[in-house]
Amino acid sequence: MLKLKILTFNSFNMKKYIFLVIILFVSTNFFAQKGMSKNKKALINSIEQHKNKLIEISDNIWEAAEPALLEFKSSNYLSDYAEENGFTVKKGVAGIETAFIAEYGSGKPIIGIMGEFDANLGISQKKQPLKDPLVKGAPGHGCGHNLFGTASLGAAIAIKEMIESGKITGTVRFYGTPAEETIFGKVWMVREGLFDDLDICMDWHPADEIEASTQSSKALVDFRLKFFGDAAHASGDPWNGNSAVDAMELYTTSLNYYREHIRPTARIHYDIEKAGDVVNVVPDYAQIWTRIRENDKENVNILYERAKKMAEGASMMANVEYELSLISGIYEIIPNRFGAKIIQNNFEMLGEIEYSSDEIEYANTILKETGKELKGIDGKIKPIKQTLPAQGGSTDVGDVSQIVPVVRLGVTTAAKDGPWHSWAVVACTGMSIGHKGMIYASKSLAMTMLDFYKNPKLIEGAKKEFLERKGDKVYEPQIPPGPPKLIN
Repeated sequence: MLKLKILTFNSFNMKKYIFLVIILFVSTNFFAQKGMSKNKKALINSIEQHKNKLIEISDNIWEAAEPALLEFKSSNYLSDYAEENGFTVKKGVAGIETAFIAEYGSGKPIIGIMGEFDANLGISQKKQPLKDPLVKGAPGHGCGHNLFGTASLGAAIAIKEMIESGKITGTVRFYGTPAEETIFGKVWMVREGLFDDLDICMDWHPADEIEASTQSSKALVDFRLKFFGDAAHASGDPWNGNSAVDAMELYTTSLNYYREHIRPTARIHYDIEKAGDVVNVVPDYAQIWTRIRENDKENVNILYERAKKMAEGASMMANVEYELSLISGIYEIIPNRFGAKIIQNNFEMLGEIEYSSDEIEYANTILKETGKELKGIDGKIKPIKQTLPAQGGSTDVGDVSQIVPVVRLGVTTAAKDGPWHSWAVVACTGMSIGHKGMIYASKSLAMTMLDFYKNPKLIEGAKKEFLERKGDKVYEPQIPPGPPKLIN
């Protein structure tokens, strides 16, 4: 018979138990910060000093929730605080009113850090775990860009203070990059040469786990088709009309048949924006927005050329005129595993993010509401993953990565495996779950930037991998002439 030894906790044993728990807690945090230099501790202290203001700025941007090219308040919240902290600020760069650069220091190395701040359309949400829009139909930060720009600025300020104190030399440059969600503002900034002199550029993104980024993204092209037909009475004399909607349907039918013959890595999406007005009139106008993605720019453009022919063929069959206009195109990310290893080391120094029972319950309520498994929040540090062919979405960070080594990371700011670009993320990015991730990201970014400032060989290592991965490919921005325009 198995005999169990039952321990009874008398006063002495209980004291021993409590003591051991305290020792375990202290030692865990000690080892998490093992090897942390005085300078890195100073960076962390700087971010903690600015913490309340950074949270205030991120919440202000969350409240404003401004979409692409309309981020006037959001841009000012960030640029004003940069100016307050001694940065030289240039606004309206690359012909974009809401784009800006904030710079401090002089000479090499020049290290940049990017910050986004645009919101997603139509997903407004209150700071609560049950779906309820703050303003019905209004934008919301379903990708956490209120945290993105703010965390990056916090890191830049911490580095600025270190340059100011004489502990490091060089230049730090914060890029306020608008319109990532739809128009891809960074491409216009790249075309203007605003990243050309950088040695390294830092980037991060809100996520549902803590990870040094080693993956690519899909390249894409966005274009709009307009079909112009001839109106007529749909019953009285339809023979006198030429339907723009017929042309659009022929075009979308072609795209859908084409899906069978494209590689599984490709994606084709479209949004019918206009398809006539009333049922009893042959429609004389139709408008459709198409997006094509592939793992790299070369293969995207093969699909793009085929889609152009489909548009021409559809217009001929329907006997209407058409107009095709490029909105924008973006490249795939060139990953940098060398830089990821530096980030990973700093993650290990910082340790995991801890969450309260209320925060976990908040996250699980969201997951239940969205029909997902109740996984709470993941604050653990993930190991560096193998670099795989591009999966998932796209970002204009890809264009920056074609010019300069971009070192990237992701930090938990929302419930685990919840839906992004949705109210579920908006509900997290305006409260403590998002705030914790933002501050953690800011510290990780600053610590990694410090490593590059202090050790030129690390910059050389990141550049070497960048050049090897890029090879002999020539970068050409795929955007129309002039400044970006609002999509309407």
